[in-house]
Amino acid sequence: MRQAVEHLSAADARLAAWIERIGPCTMAFHPPEFSTLARSIVFQQLSGKAAATIYGRLESALGPAGVSPQGILTMQPEQMRPLGLSSQKAKYLRSLAEKTVDGTINFAQLPEMPDDEVIAHLTSAKGVGVWTAQMFLMFALRRPDVLPLGDLGIRNAMQRLYGLRMPPKPERMAKIARPWRPYATYACWYLWRGLDGAANL
Repeated sequence: MRQAVEHLSAADARLAAWIERIGPCTMAFHPPEFSTLARSIVFQQLSGKAAATIYGRLESALGPAGVSPQGILTMQPEQMRPLGLSSQKAKYLRSLAEKTVDGTINFAQLPEMPDDEVIAHLTSAKGVGVWTAQMFLMFALRRPDVLPLGDLGIRNAMQRLYGLRMPPKPERMAKIARPWRPYATYACWYLWRGLDGAANL
C-alpha cells in the first residue's frame, strides 16, 4: 500500500496534496465470498446506516450459519420483506444464492481470474451490475488498479480536485487517471475520502 501511495503522490501533484491532507490509506477489506456480495446487494441505493440495520436483521434471521447461499434459499422473498428488504432485492439475493449453489458463480475461482472475467462472472447474477462487481474487485479481491467510471462520487471528486466546470465523462476520467496506473484503486479511495471532507478542501 505504501508503494501505491508513493507512486500516486509522485505521479499527480493535485492528488498528492489531497493525500497529504488525508493521511495514510486505511482501506478496509472484506473476504471474497458470498456474504460480501450479498451485503453489497443489500447496501445498494441505501444510506449506510439503514443498510447496515437491514443486513443485521438478515444475519439474525439466518442464525449462526450467517449469510450463506443455503441460508438465503431457506427464505422466501415474502419472509425477507419484514426485514426491510424490497421484493426486488430479495429476488436478487435468491438469484445470487441459486447461481452460487449450482456453480454458475464460483467464489473460490475468482482470485485466479483477471478483472474483466470477474466482472462478467459476477454480473451473471440479477442485481449485480458492473459497479457492484468493481467494488468487489476493490474491497474483496484487493485488486490495485480498478477505476469505476460509472461512480458518481469519483466523478464529483475529480471535478472538485481538478477544478472542472462539470463532472467529467468516462473518457475524460480515464485520461485523468492515466498517471495513477497501476494503482487506480487507491487513488479512488482518496477521492472518496476527500469528497467526504477528510481533505478539508
